[in-house]
Amino acid sequence: MTTPRDLLIVTMDVASGRPVEQGDLSLALAGAELVDLVDAEALTLDGDRIVPGPPSAVADRLLHDAASSLSRQAPYESVEEWLWRRGRGLSSTYLADLEAEGQVTRQRHRWIPLRTNGTALVDSPARRQAAARWTSGEPVLAALAAATGIHEPTEDPLRLSDDTIVTVLAAVNNAVMELEAVRQRRSIEDAAFDNIWRGP
Repeated sequence: MTTPRDLLIVTMDVASGRPVEQGDLSLALAGAELVDLVDAEALTLDGDRIVPGPPSAVADRLLHDAASSLSRQAPYESVEEWLWRRGRGLSSTYLADLEAEGQVTRQRHRWIPLRTNGTALVDSPARRQAAARWTSGEPVLAALAAATGIHEPTEDPLRLSDDTIVTVLAAVNNAVMELEAVRQRRSIEDAAFDNIWRGP
């Protein structure tokens, strides 16, 4: 399993009573891909710029797609640019992949068999592995999960020893905060628009 898959499984398990914003999750998944691609030596960072390494064999299909989509022309893409580009709709992509593998099932309404009512994880080695990684308090997974809002951060990402990973995690947090600011601005604008139509 990969960090993005573990992250998605954890958010589905832990956040069952608290919905996760799909945009936040997609940004965190894109960050998780960068973490794994750094570990696979498929890229390095020059400051906040993603410098692709030589083409390498990445076993996971979605991680391979991510590596293949890296910009290979200087001045290269910043981590933040990557998060916004790669993250677009990424949570749906990973969920569909888990479903295709049989890791997730669609829950059906009791009285209307043709209608689905969300998704549920099946008991699988992948789910148990993600749960073990989560309960161990692995700091990168914990930081990415905190960015989605399913729990309070337990460790300051800046205390991690790997500067590259710190840069990625900081960019994920910044992007999620920026997205939340956009949501709040739209909410205020929508409320103001409604007030205009309702009148005094």
